[in-house]
Amino acid sequence: MTRLPVHIGLALRSKLAQIGQAARLFLQLLRASPRALLRFSLIREQVYYLGNRSLSIIGVSGLFVGFVLALQGYYTLQRYGSAEAVGLLVALSLVRELGPVVSALLFAGRAGTSLTAEIGLMKAGEQLTAMEMMAVDPVTRVLAPRFWAGCIAMPLLAAVFSAVGVIGGWLVGVVLIGIDAGAFWSQMQGGVDVFADVGNGVIKSLVFGLTVSFVALLQGYGCKPTPEGVSYATTRTVVVSSLAVLALDFVLTAMMFSI
Repeated sequence: MTRLPVHIGLALRSKLAQIGQAARLFLQLLRASPRALLRFSLIREQVYYLGNRSLSIIGVSGLFVGFVLALQGYYTLQRYGSAEAVGLLVALSLVRELGPVVSALLFAGRAGTSLTAEIGLMKAGEQLTAMEMMAVDPVTRVLAPRFWAGCIAMPLLAAVFSAVGVIGGWLVGVVLIGIDAGAFWSQMQGGVDVFADVGNGVIKSLVFGLTVSFVALLQGYGCKPTPEGVSYATTRTVVVSSLAVLALDFVLTAMMFSI
C-alpha cells in the first residue's frame, strides 16, 4: 500500500518536470525570436521546406474532402429542397473547421515528424553540442527559424486546402450533379462572412501551426540521443500534436462561435 503513493508522486513529479521543460523551451524561443527574425533567410528556407513540400498532400486531400462534402451535402439538403445551398455548406465547413483542422493533422504527420527527426538526429550526432561549444545558441540558430516557419506555413497551407476543397465541391456539385452555378456561388458569397468565418479560421490555423511546430521541436530537442529515442519522439510528435489540435479546436470553436 505504501508503494502506490510513491509511484503516484514520482509520476506527478515527472509530469511537472516535463511541463517545466516545455515552458522553459517556449520562453527561450520567444527570447531568441528577435534575433532569428533578423535573419529571415533562415526562416524563408524552412518555410519552403515545411510548406512547399507539403503542398501536394494538402492539395490532394483538400480536393477529395471537397468531393465528399459536396456529395454528402447534396444528398442531405436534397431532402429539404435546399440542394442549391451545397456551396455554402462546403465553404463554411472548410473555412471554419475542416480546413484548419485537417491541414494541421496533415502538417503534423508530414512536417512535424520531419522536424522532430531532424532535431533528434542533430542531437544524436552531437551537432547541437558542437554548436554550443562554438558559442552558437542552437535555439536561436536551429529551433527558432523552424518554429516561426511552421507558424507562417500553416495558415498558408490551410488556405490552399480550403480553396482546393471549394473547387472540388464545385466540380461535384455543378459539373457532376448539375446544380446551378449561379446559386452555388451566390449563396456561398452571401453566407460566408470574412471576419466571422474566414478570420476565425485563420486564427485557428495560426494557433495550430504554433502548437504543432512547438510540439515537434520540443520532442526532438528533448529526446534521447539514440535511434530508439528519435523514433519514439517522432511517434509522440504525431500523437501529442493531433490530440492538442483536436482539443484546441473544441476550445477555440466554443470561444468563437458560441458567443
